[in-house]
Amino acid sequence: MADAATLPHVGADALKAMLTPSTTALVVVDVQTDFAAPHGLLGRVGVDLSSVPPALANITALIGTARAAGATLAFMRVVTSPQTDSNALKTLMARKGMPGGEAICRSDDGGSDYYVVAAEPGDIQIDKLLYDSFHGTDLDAQLRARGVETLVMTGFSTDCCVDQTARAAFHRDYHVFIVSDACAAYDDELHQSALNILQKNCALLVSTEDVVASWM
Repeated sequence: MADAATLPHVGADALKAMLTPSTTALVVVDVQTDFAAPHGLLGRVGVDLSSVPPALANITALIGTARAAGATLAFMRVVTSPQTDSNALKTLMARKGMPGGEAICRSDDGGSDYYVVAAEPGDIQIDKLLYDSFHGTDLDAQLRARGVETLVMTGFSTDCCVDQTARAAFHRDYHVFIVSDACAAYDDELHQSALNILQKNCALLVSTEDVVASWM
C-alpha cells in the first residue's frame, strides 16, 4: 500500500485562502488516556501505540498555532459508564467474542481524561458515547454559533472516530480537512486506507507543516 504522504495533499499556499482562522476550528478527537497513553487501556492490553507519539507531537504544535492564529479549538472525548454503554456495541463485541470490550474511557478511572493536550476556557468541549462527535451532542450548534464553516481534523483513531466525525461533518455541510500526520490508527494500513477513502469522498488531506505555515 502507498504511503499516506503519496496521497493528494493541499499545499500551504492554497490553504491560506481555505483555512481562514475566524471561520475554522481545529478539532482534536479523542486524545485521551485509554486511546493514547501507555498506561491507558489499549496500552495495558498490548495494542501497538507506536504511531501515537509522532501524531501527538503534531497535534500539540497545531493547537499552539491555532490558538495564536485565532481559530476555534474543539476537543472531543469519549466518556462512558456501565449505565451509558451502547447495547449495539455490547452486542457487537459479544458476537465478536470480546465481551467487555466496550468498557473503555470510563469516567471514574481516568481512562476518559485528556492525555498531554488540555482544553482551555472558551474552547469547545464535547463528551460523547461513541465514535461520531456530532451524534447526540451539541457540537454542530456550538460550531455554528461561532461562525465556523471549516474543520481541521486531528486525533485518534483515523479509521474510527476521526473518520466518522469527518463524515458527519461533511453531511452537515462543513468543509473538512484531515491532517494526515496529526492523526493515527493502531495499524498503519488502516490509517492509510482511511485517509485514502476520506480524501476520495468527503475531505482534503493536509500536513501539519502546511497548516502551520498557512496560519503563521
